[in-house]
This record gives sequence, C-alpha cells and structure tokens, in this order.
Amino acid sequence: MNSQKFSARPLLMLLLAFILPVALAKLVLSQHWYNEGVTNQGQLFSEETSYQSLGATNPAPQRWQILYLMPQTCDQMCKDRLYVIHQSHTALGAERSRVTPLVLVSDTSDIKALDGSDLPTASMPQALDPLLASQEFILVDPMGTLVMRYPSVRGQEANISQGKAMLADLRKLLKLSRVG
Repeated sequence: MNSQKFSARPLLMLLLAFILPVALAKLVLSQHWYNEGVTNQGQLFSEETSYQSLGATNPAPQRWQILYLMPQTCDQMCKDRLYVIHQSHTALGAERSRVTPLVLVSDTSDIKALDGSDLPTASMPQALDPLLASQEFILVDPMGTLVMRYPSVRGQEANISQGKAMLADLRKLLKLSRVG
C-alpha cells in the first residue's frame, strides 16, 4: 500500500512568497522609509485657487503665467527676482510664446525699477495680495488656476537655482498641457 507523506514545507514556502512582500511593503510605508516620487520642485497649492474663485479677472487668459508682485522698494532681492523671471522666460525657447511673465504692480509698487525692462505688467488684483505678499513666484495655468508657488529666497545663487527649478517644472507642465 502506498502511503503519501504530507509535507507542509511547499505550502509554507508558497504562503511566504505571497505574504512576505505584502508585509514588507506595509512596513516600509508605515515607517515612511519610502520617498514618494515627487518630481515638482515648487510647492503645489493645496486647495484649488483660481482667478475666478478669488473674484479677479485673468490678465492673460489662455496663456501660462509667471506672477511676481513688485514690492514697494526694489532692493537687490527684487532685482534678482526680476532677473530670474526674465531669464526663465527667455530659456523656454520655442515654448515661450505660451508663457507670459507678469509683474503685478500696485499703487505702492516701485515701478521705476522696471525702466528698461521688457517684462509686461498688470495691475494687482486685491484678492492675490495675501498670496504674493513675500516676493514669491506663482505659476498659473491657461484656465486661470494657480498651480505652484516658489517662496522667496535670498542671494543671487539661490535665486538662480530656484529659477532653474521653476523652469524645469514649467517645461514639464507645458509638455503635459494641451491648453495654452
């Protein structure tokens, strides 16, 4: 008579092959050992914010925009920011017709610093004032939605580095965008 021996080893190996990867994945995710695949270098807006939701009119509809608020006095930081916005727009090459760099001016802005500059200006919508208060850059999509912000940094090298980051993000957005 043939007696079959039952071995638990193959069953155990089969269970380990399926359970072990799931358990390891759970451990890695719960301990935050995994860095998510974030490729943007600017800060995404957490809530959907647009010109329409702020009750403002879009100064350049159907075009991507880089917004910058001209401060009351244009110090070296301001000049660095203006340089970065100009160079970033120039570096877009053939895609630059899809993007408008906008320097927003208010009643108290130092517009004398813009003399000799070819950067377009627009009047500052009051609703954007809290978002642009600290010399930030903001990227706006062609539909008027505020997409990313780049907080102010000090120093020419830091500004140039941030400009490169903004340019990389903008190129990705332009590549993926079918509008504007």
